[in-house]
Amino acid sequence: MALLAAASRNAQLHHMVSRRDFVLELSGAALGARLASRIEPARIRLGCAAITWGGNDLQAIEDIAATGFEGIQLRASAVKQFGDRPAALRELLAQKRLSFVALSSGNLGLDPTREETFMAEHTANARFLRDAGGQYLQIIDERPAGRPVVPDDYRRLGELLTTLGRRTTDLGIAVAYHPHMGALGEKPNEVDRILEATDPRFVKLLLDVAHYRQGGGDPAQAIRRYHDRLALLHIKDVESRPGSGGETYRFVELGRGRVDLAAVFSTLRDVRFAGWAVIELDAVPDSARTAKESALISKRYLEEKVLAAGR
Repeated sequence: MALLAAASRNAQLHHMVSRRDFVLELSGAALGARLASRIEPARIRLGCAAITWGGNDLQAIEDIAATGFEGIQLRASAVKQFGDRPAALRELLAQKRLSFVALSSGNLGLDPTREETFMAEHTANARFLRDAGGQYLQIIDERPAGRPVVPDDYRRLGELLTTLGRRTTDLGIAVAYHPHMGALGEKPNEVDRILEATDPRFVKLLLDVAHYRQGGGDPAQAIRRYHDRLALLHIKDVESRPGSGGETYRFVELGRGRVDLAAVFSTLRDVRFAGWAVIELDAVPDSARTAKESALISKRYLEEKVLAAGR
């Protein structure tokens, strides 16, 4: 009887240990699955900006969809064409399976006599963007004309951007500030001062990697610095044109300029950015090519030379 009792206790103990191990294994598997889900690469979605098509937005929509992009950025020309019928634009983009990523809303200047005009115009554009199913309102600033920049300019611009961002947030649209060559936010230290003067709840960053590079900055460093405010990116390239007699730089298709796109996307992966990367080219640099052909050159380079290498 004693032997039987001992055997029974051993069997019960073995059952308890096995069950505990089973539960621990299940718990470990569940934890592993949760951890794995956290370290999966964040998804970056590719869009294309219609600026290359020079205002022919219907052709841009057709070509960008045919090229296999997921999203599109439109300009003020789309507001002129669809301003009183945003639902028609929304339906057209849905038919083409394109997300309306952003609208280029124009400039925001420091002239106090034009402040309400600027605010009214951009707020109206935000309303159109919302009704057309869009996401981000791109804003570029203006450098003060006829006088040097003073420190208070950065503070004032930050306040204006925040005021606008409050208004558009009420409409469900986020303001995405775009640092730009020739603007107050041209150089990295200027971008820092402007963003420091804004409320991050209402003003996000649209980082154009070519403008930032041309302004003297490292786009990868900017991504690390502002990853928590990064709304979307313009993926763009720029080449130097020494002795050209005009501009000292020119925007070109991806892979043909000075932007380290591999570092840009490596850093985006590091900070786990999940959002839109919009390929942009202001104008086709070679008149023998079409806007669609330039978009294809950039898309293929990005997918085959940059994104594939990072997987």
